[in-house]
Amino acid sequence: MSQGEAYGLRALLEDKPLDAYPFSWYDTGTPSALEQTRAEYREPNEPNILEKENEAIWFIGDRVVKFSDDTKFIENRVSRAEILKGFAPEVMASRPHMYCYQKVTGEVLSGVVSLPLFQKFLEHCQRFWLKVDLTNDQATKFADTCRTFYRDKTRGRVELFYRNFDKQDGTELINDEAMPLLSSLLDRVDWEDIASGLPGRFHGDFHFENILWNPKSKTFTFLDWRQDFGGDLEVGDIYYDLAKLLHGLIVSHELIAEDAFLVDWGKDSIRFDLHRMQVLVECEHYFMMWCDENGFDRTKVRLLTALIYLNIAALHHHPYSLLLYALGKRMLCQELKK
Repeated sequence: MSQGEAYGLRALLEDKPLDAYPFSWYDTGTPSALEQTRAEYREPNEPNILEKENEAIWFIGDRVVKFSDDTKFIENRVSRAEILKGFAPEVMASRPHMYCYQKVTGEVLSGVVSLPLFQKFLEHCQRFWLKVDLTNDQATKFADTCRTFYRDKTRGRVELFYRNFDKQDGTELINDEAMPLLSSLLDRVDWEDIASGLPGRFHGDFHFENILWNPKSKTFTFLDWRQDFGGDLEVGDIYYDLAKLLHGLIVSHELIAEDAFLVDWGKDSIRFDLHRMQVLVECEHYFMMWCDENGFDRTKVRLLTALIYLNIAALHHHPYSLLLYALGKRMLCQELKK
């Protein structure tokens, strides 16, 4: 043979003997095979990272490398790392499509949380969420940003969900509860109240998988911060962080990664169920009381949480996407009834 693998091997054998080394071969040619390969190489206590289509993250030695196909995303992430200095890792190097920082020692908060630790965490957050005083013009612009970020983006993301998963706005029962069209629920939201956010320093993707706790130094580190809030790198809505925190208390990323949920979307009804860890239920109850005690509007926090589920439903894999939509719609309906 004058071509192919055999031809190349024969040429090598003519030069010098070759030794054979046994090794394990993992196929990555299909999604299921790729997942099996990832499972083989997964490290103990490795964080659960839900797949995103246009992003990736790698752990290489003592460094963490974040990739995105969006160069503006990376540029803003790097800029915001400086704004979050003291709370987030310092970026060591960056390129148009990626940046890296030194791996932080600690435990993902979702794996070690207890009610006392959660209380300590909220005390830390009060030092992080620095409120910002705005001029009248800045306040008007901020309200416009919030309105676009919450109202317009939600409507767009819901339409994307319908297209991505071949669904349409309907009146299916959700867990035996009567439901109107989602469009009618969104029309009932007081968007002016939602747009009157709380301007300040923000994280933007604030849930336990993005927070590390170091028991030795007794410090928290915030990871995977959002690149902007409606285009603004410095000022965002603190209520968005509060809602993101609640969304993670209700839907644990760790249990989603273990497929610890059920969803059945039928012609006339949708049924779903998801496992919850008792400690997160306890943290949720405490968090709601903490919001009341610290002057935060718990109704707004819960409404925004419902909107978050509806927003992210289009971005995640099936059937998790269906769970997020159903949960978000039912939660929105329940909060509007109150």
